[in-house]
Amino acid sequence: QVQLVESGGGLVQPGGSLRLSCVASGSIFSIQNMGWHRQAPGKQREVVATITREGSTNYADSVQGRFTISRDNAKNTVYLQMNSLKPEDTAVYYCNVLHVTSSLRPYDYWGQGTQVTVSS
Repeated sequence: QVQLVESGGGLVQPGGSLRLSCVASGSIFSIQNMGWHRQAPGKQREVVATITREGSTNYADSVQGRFTISRDNAKNTVYLQMNSLKPEDTAVYYCNVLHVTSSLRPYDYWGQGTQVTVSS
């Protein structure tokens, strides 16, 4: 089992910045892809950004150029630096990791979510 703990959410004014962190712990063999998703009220959950173990990244068009995803493999941690925040970025942000066991079985894990509110 792998547990994910997110932190860094909060209330910020438009144009401000926040940095989200997600730490994975437990019986970790190999964490492959890591990512951030978000879900706004009344909307479906959507992918925000993903990063492979090797560091290749992908972003949703809506956050390209404003958000940066990064990871520290030694600390089993993924980050999301969010700059130039807009009210439409308001959502619950969820961390997601793909863990592969020693027998090469993949498992998907999700964090509990952290609220990000962008408002003046």
